[in-house]
Amino acid sequence: MARAYFDHAASARLLPEARDAWLAATDLVGNPTGLHASARRVKALLEDARESIATDLGAHPTEVVFTSSASQADSIAVLGGSGLRPDRTAVAISAAEHPGVASITKALGPDRVRELPVQPDAGLDLAAAAALIDTDVAVVSVHWVNGEVGTIQPIDAVAAMAHRAGALVHSDAVQAMAWPGIDFAASGLDLVTVAAHKIGGPVGIGALLARRELTLAASGLGAGQERGIVSGTPSAALAAAFAAALRVTTGWRRDLGDEPLWRMRRRILGALAGIERVRVNGPTDPALQVPGIVHLTIDGVRADDVLFLLDNAGVDASTGASCRAGMHQPSDVVLAMTGSLADASSSIRLSFGWETTDAEVDRLIAVLPGAIERARAASAT
Repeated sequence: MARAYFDHAASARLLPEARDAWLAATDLVGNPTGLHASARRVKALLEDARESIATDLGAHPTEVVFTSSASQADSIAVLGGSGLRPDRTAVAISAAEHPGVASITKALGPDRVRELPVQPDAGLDLAAAAALIDTDVAVVSVHWVNGEVGTIQPIDAVAAMAHRAGALVHSDAVQAMAWPGIDFAASGLDLVTVAAHKIGGPVGIGALLARRELTLAASGLGAGQERGIVSGTPSAALAAAFAAALRVTTGWRRDLGDEPLWRMRRRILGALAGIERVRVNGPTDPALQVPGIVHLTIDGVRADDVLFLLDNAGVDASTGASCRAGMHQPSDVVLAMTGSLADASSSIRLSFGWETTDAEVDRLIAVLPGAIERARAASAT
């Protein structure tokens, strides 16, 4: 029997349209920097993909810089952005940030990184942020949607706050591509990170959206492709697959809206309604929550036990950010939200998308209550 996949926020299933685009492009030969006809054909495919991605993300094609991953784009944005303000010594990031951004403390040193506190629902504490973002801050980086809890951050307020202080503002927006969607031109952001595999594209390609007026330093040495920022031959096949996945996702958001996702969420929460000591984390206002992430704190269990039991029952889920998966450590996001090590060790994430089937939801709600009961019994021994 097919498994039920509820780790969409870590990596979505490869969409058929993305697979078809990638396979068709792999038949082409040629380096897009070449001058002969075959190379020009590959170049055209690459630039068509760039234009398609730009259209769906509200950007200009020249603002789309292809990278190998979201983590690479994050590093370029935060480190490169801070390099554009050499007179400023600090960067400011959300305390519940994705590891792709949070790990910059290793490069900059913790004394140069200011953590902006979050509230118990994982939303940014704007009053505290205002006190920390001053003229010594070069870059402010706050994710658009929290990847563990699904909280939509007040990006417009963050951008305005950063710009008032003369800082650049970046957002890791990989979880916002599906819902609520990204309009780079309207966002007020200077730099935005996206990745294909979060929306059913292939692993191995991301992009940094960078305002045209910014001249970021090169990331590494080489021939200076991708606006002189990322060297190396870009993959037209991966770019075409990324563009195809984004077109499908944009169509779903436009034609289906978020009601199918809320319906799945209601079914999942309904299965938990009779279980004591299970808390649903995130904002109570639906306008501040993406529907495709359900984050639970389950008192009296070890999160790994629940995930093990779900896994044995054919259900894939996770404790949170994929870059932490397999490391068996408490969630940094939950620690930032509540300060409770017990909460951080007993929280799981269920994430899904438009392509999730009713049969998968049926499987989840059939096995989740029993998995919680057995995990509690194991923790009590």
